[in-house]
Amino acid sequence: MGDSLANAPSFMGVPMKLVSLVTLTFQNSALILIMHYSRVMPTSSARFLASTAVFLNEVLKLSLCIVVAFRDRRKIDGSMSPLSTSLANLYSEIFRPDNWKLAIPACLYTLQNRLQYVAVSNLDAATFQVTYQLKILTTALFSVTMLRRSLNSSQWISLVFLTGGVGIVQLPTPKPAVAGTTGPDAHRRSATYEGIGEDTSPVPAMNRSVGLVAVIIACMLSGLAGVYFEKVLKGSSASLWVRNIQLSFYSLFPAFFIGVVLMDGNEIMERGFFDGYNTVVWTAIVFQALGGIVVALCVNFADNIAKNFATSISILISFVASVFFFDFKVTINFVVGALFVLFATYLYSRPDQPTPAKAEYVALEKAVVEGIDSPDSVKQTISTSER
Repeated sequence: MGDSLANAPSFMGVPMKLVSLVTLTFQNSALILIMHYSRVMPTSSARFLASTAVFLNEVLKLSLCIVVAFRDRRKIDGSMSPLSTSLANLYSEIFRPDNWKLAIPACLYTLQNRLQYVAVSNLDAATFQVTYQLKILTTALFSVTMLRRSLNSSQWISLVFLTGGVGIVQLPTPKPAVAGTTGPDAHRRSATYEGIGEDTSPVPAMNRSVGLVAVIIACMLSGLAGVYFEKVLKGSSASLWVRNIQLSFYSLFPAFFIGVVLMDGNEIMERGFFDGYNTVVWTAIVFQALGGIVVALCVNFADNIAKNFATSISILISFVASVFFFDFKVTINFVVGALFVLFATYLYSRPDQPTPAKAEYVALEKAVVEGIDSPDSVKQTISTSER
């Protein structure tokens, strides 16, 4: 027992399982809060374009993965080998014949990231965090249909609770009119800052219907991309970093040509690529780029219980932060729905309980013994019949 604890991976003396738990919790909650604030915070200029943020996120992620993959390649090739050899080997590993298969999930993930910005622009951080757990439902359904994976009764029940919880959270509640508004489109920003009382700008008015549709589509894309990615990885010898390089590389094309050029090209020509950028926006981009990498690393050390705990804590953190910093109004619908989602997350991730096998009675006259009737042979034949 003591030897296993002593040999457990650690970081600066802290067990990696605990580090993973804290990191996952911080990443899950901080990213959503920062993304939401970047879309609703007061700004003296026009708000940044989400398409540019998605593109920069992929550029940063690609750069980080190339650095780490090249470092690992140097360890394999040896420090005495020429740099050109390591670069050539890494290039061959990245652009192997089957690398094109990652283009499909890359496009799905890019669209999902774009929809996340739409969702956090139209939903409070806490509501988004709860609703986004629908990705458990979509991933499970795609796993059953595409991977022929079976779910136990507890998991099916948890999916029902999950769907019901999200539905309860989204139930409309009567809202009192905000004093000081000048028109039907005027909207008080979901944040706390000086001068908020005089702020009646229609931008960024939040539309819950748009946010809900964006979250549902993003969850469907997340489930489909994740299951397809898992299907592609089966039997593959490529490392995690190489696969992330392939994903980010193919994500650049839809992020740039569809998002930056086709959708926002004219506006970028007028305003500039980095118009509206500030420290908060850059922090959101860095957190989103690092998020996927951090989660992928932590999964190696955190079990299902730890990941479930991290998800639950991040939902609570988002809820508390939304109340204190984003003027979030707590409703009975949200509380009940969030409890449903938390319970469903726990129930779905709970490890299966081993069921004791029932001993099957076999009559002695039905036990056929072939060969030498030694005690060992009789015992072996009877046990075989019972199985």
